Amino acid sequence: MSLYRGRFAPSPTGPLHLGSLFAALISYLEARSHHGKWLLRIEDVDAKREQPGARQAIIDTLHAHGLYWDEAVSYQSDRSHYYETTLKQLTTQKYTFQCACSRKQLFESNGQHLSFCQKLTNSPESQIQTKHLQCATKFKIGETQFNWEDDILGSMSLKHSENFVLKRKDGFYAYQLAVVCDDIEQGITHVVRGSDLLGSTPMQLALFQALKVKPPTFGHFPILLNAQQQKLSKQTYAPAINNSTPLKNLLSLFTMLKLPIKNKPSSTTEALKMALQIWDKHYIPTIKSLKHTPTA
Repeated sequence: MSLYRGRFAPSPTGPLHLGSLFAALISYLEARSHHGKWLLRIEDVDAKREQPGARQAIIDTLHAHGLYWDEAVSYQSDRSHYYETTLKQLTTQKYTFQCACSRKQLFESNGQHLSFCQKLTNSPESQIQTKHLQCATKFKIGETQFNWEDDILGSMSLKHSENFVLKRKDGFYAYQLAVVCDDIEQGITHVVRGSDLLGSTPMQLALFQALKVKPPTFGHFPILLNAQQQKLSKQTYAPAINNSTPLKNLLSLFTMLKLPIKNKPSSTTEALKMALQIWDKHYIPTIKSLKHTPTA
């Protein structure tokens, strides 16, 4: 049986909030309960969205809460060569094409690409044709039903028929390509993440299939909502985690997960140890979201 290798992969668009700490905690408990490795990957592939100081803020928050990872922190910004190599492989296998369509054009055509785009590849001939155009590299996908056994939600079946971006017009590699490349290169066996990323799974399964690599086991847990029933996120102004109250923060998350911690721990180390002694993935709710009620 292969060693369990999980990961927490936040984007440095700001400090961690309670929703992202919830994600870190669940993936951490799952990895540790399987006596596996837990890795930290900073998904900074899009430099335009990165907030100065966010990388270190993420690391500081995880440290403050006793969530320590194995192996060195990996940064997507250091891995462009790997993404480009994989992109060339997909192109050779004729899975890609060049797209000059604007969002407006795609919207007006109900997502259908111009016939011009459909004929473009990354071949030298196509590169001559697109020399004066800004093009995105996209993955060709037919109308396909993707089925998988979700480790938390059970049997899942989603249809995905839209071609999707692998490399953007501005030259940045897209999330779907980067995350699949990283999971393959790092030998990730289990991806435990929020249900807001459920829609990404078919695209990632398509890439694993094209690259002839067995995909990791996926598990999607509920996301936390604020009082307005919005996902806790930077876009909904979720406040940054208070690193000065790490034990209180962890106990709040334990309560959401209904972990039966009988005695109050005196430290984050003790709290995590107590949680691991009783942890089972069945403590993870299978509903799509959880309402977060702030405490004083």
